Amino acid sequence: MVVRTVGTGPEWTFLSNHAHVLLCIAKESEVRLREVAHRVGITERAVQRIVADLEEGGYLSRSRAGRRNRYEVHLERPLRHSVESHREVGVLLNLILRPDQPDPEAPES
Repeated sequence: MVVRTVGTGPEWTFLSNHAHVLLCIAKESEVRLREVAHRVGITERAVQRIVADLEEGGYLSRSRAGRRNRYEVHLERPLRHSVESHREVGVLLNLILRPDQPDPEAPES
């Protein structure tokens, strides 16, 4: 028997934790991973693993800015799943972070 608690938040979302972490970093390039963990609702260690995955996949680069890390998102990288791999990460980020901007690939009306 599965017990579901009503009203405590979403049981699933359309985006993965990897996407949520990438969105947080794209929005604020010097964000602390502790803050990302808080925003996404996962542990700091999980965020560290996700950032390592994103770096290994070529989606992020990390550099030092004083005592903090600065992240650069590589917008030209394709989304990973075969269903959306024809699109770049930048399209997803633009859709969510800048919803008022038109899709540059959309046909003009």
